[in-house]
Amino acid sequence: MEDWMNNFFKVINKVLSIIGGTALSLMMFMTVADVISRAGGHPILGTYEMVALMLAIVIGFTIPMVSLARGHVYMEIILEKLSVRNKALMNTFTRILCFGLFGVIGYNLIMVGNELHRAGEVSSTLKIPFYPIAYGVGIVCFIECLVFIFDIVKIWRGQYE
Repeated sequence: MEDWMNNFFKVINKVLSIIGGTALSLMMFMTVADVISRAGGHPILGTYEMVALMLAIVIGFTIPMVSLARGHVYMEIILEKLSVRNKALMNTFTRILCFGLFGVIGYNLIMVGNELHRAGEVSSTLKIPFYPIAYGVGIVCFIECLVFIFDIVKIWRGQYE
């Protein structure tokens, strides 16, 4: 089962990383192009909106990758002083808290997406709808919840550290 889960998360991470990386690259190119075109007196219309929406994608879609790679900040100095069992309990407790937090965030983003869709909210200049971004980041939050469950399984199998 663990091999299946590892493969599942590798594929999901690859897809989310490609989406996040593409959005980051587009942000960079769009910003540079806008600065250059502004110097020539012809700014690119809607650059601010596009960069803001792509930033939401970059941040939201790369969260599971950072969690699986354990690239987040944690208080190692505290964990070093604990026994193996207490370390597992502390790691499990924090994963349960994070699971709850990302579950609430994901649910609320889906609800916000529903409201944005119903209201027909779009960006002011380019008229880009906001709801797909809210739905996408909300779904990624639920994927992050799966990462936390996977972490808990690894913790209690002794494969986390």
